[in-house]
Amino acid sequence: GVITNAGGAVRVQTLPGQENYPAVNANGIQSQVLSRWASSFSVTAGTKNTALEAVGRSVSTARPSTGKRPKKTLDKKAGNKDCKADIAFLIDGSYNIGQRRFNLQKNFVGKVTVMLGIGTEGPHVGVVQASEHPKIEFYLKNFTAAKEVLFAIKELGFRGGNSNTGKALKYTAQKFFSLENGARKGIPKIIVVFLDGWPSDDLEEAGIVAREFGVNVFIVSVAKPTTEELGMVQDIGFVDKAVCRNNGFFSYQMPTWFGTTKYVKPLVQKLCSHEQMLCSKTCYNSVNIGFLIDGSSSIGESNFGLVLEFVSNVAKAFEISDIGSKVAAVQFTYDQRPEFGFTDYASKEKVLSAIRSISYMSGGTATGDAISFTTRHVFGPVKDGPNKNFLIVLTDGQSYDDVRGPAAAAQKAGITVFSVGIAWAPLDDLKDMASEPRESHTFFTREFTGLEQMVPDIIRGICKDFLDSKQ
Repeated sequence: GVITNAGGAVRVQTLPGQENYPAVNANGIQSQVLSRWASSFSVTAGTKNTALEAVGRSVSTARPSTGKRPKKTLDKKAGNKDCKADIAFLIDGSYNIGQRRFNLQKNFVGKVTVMLGIGTEGPHVGVVQASEHPKIEFYLKNFTAAKEVLFAIKELGFRGGNSNTGKALKYTAQKFFSLENGARKGIPKIIVVFLDGWPSDDLEEAGIVAREFGVNVFIVSVAKPTTEELGMVQDIGFVDKAVCRNNGFFSYQMPTWFGTTKYVKPLVQKLCSHEQMLCSKTCYNSVNIGFLIDGSSSIGESNFGLVLEFVSNVAKAFEISDIGSKVAAVQFTYDQRPEFGFTDYASKEKVLSAIRSISYMSGGTATGDAISFTTRHVFGPVKDGPNKNFLIVLTDGQSYDDVRGPAAAAQKAGITVFSVGIAWAPLDDLKDMASEPRESHTFFTREFTGLEQMVPDIIRGICKDFLDSKQ
């Protein structure tokens, strides 16, 4: 800021970090600095008032004389781009904690918020208060600057009641991270649960719900329950059951709410460890699903339409994007025709429209060859990628060639195979193609109209395999 003393002379008060700014004399501005400043405003004749005004407005745009470029103020708005996360702080507002420790908790959350580096392209945060009934205090989209968040945290009122943390965690996992409330696609979702003492309800089910929604749950426990209090805890292992993974990374302990400053940085480092967010990956956003579609003459045009509808309905359930799940389709008779590959379309709309426009080939049935072709040409390019690979084979008849060898080779290449048979498809063939356990990977229906009922079971099957592979 600029301070004028009684004599009318101007001295520039140096703010921290501005020590190298050019000095200003009483008659205006040093001339060599003018050219640097001219871009941010126009300087008129050097009367004292305009000079003062110029100086007053230029503190942030003046360049340090060291010749180093100043940090653009824009970056502050963008935030810490290396810490991409959407974070809900689930704070304890119960009688367990009481008004005084509640204020210390707000203080701590405020410090964490500042150190995270909130900004449009950095982390976004919101707050939910757990007490008798959970209350969303503010959403991710409400504030994009640390200052605003700090103010909102300061204003939070203490609610009291039981610490129904499980109820609050489940509520937050289900309601907080919607796109309309500001959650961003492809960015890890995190709930940091603050617990003073112990929860008065069950956390296990809430933990499961959070994992299904792709939310990484952290528990910050402060002041462990005393021996007398332990009798009131429904499940002593509650932390391990609620966190994203019971590997030590997702739980964090502080002995007390006093003197918590030294705990801020280690917690922030955890929340910014993008690659450790194991629960961001769910079956919905981390799989490649290849459809191998029988185009033989016995199916006929209208039934072929029902097959495509089935393919669409399965694909629809997944979060298809360049960083999410991917879908590919191959139609086969004696020959194979790749309809589209995993990297051809990066959005659900485009994939669904590509499925709709598949035209019916009509011909024979060489299912074994088709599986080999798909393993090599469709899954080959993505086999080292992060997604888990699934192949759904749809056929209505006996294959002219051997299916067992090609299916075994596909499974060896890391592809889980589901076989879906219709009408005349022999059960032996279907079982020979399916992954283990065969019963849960083999589907059959007499009529093409029966495909519709299978959709939820196939989706559930993919999710079960995905979760089993992650344990």
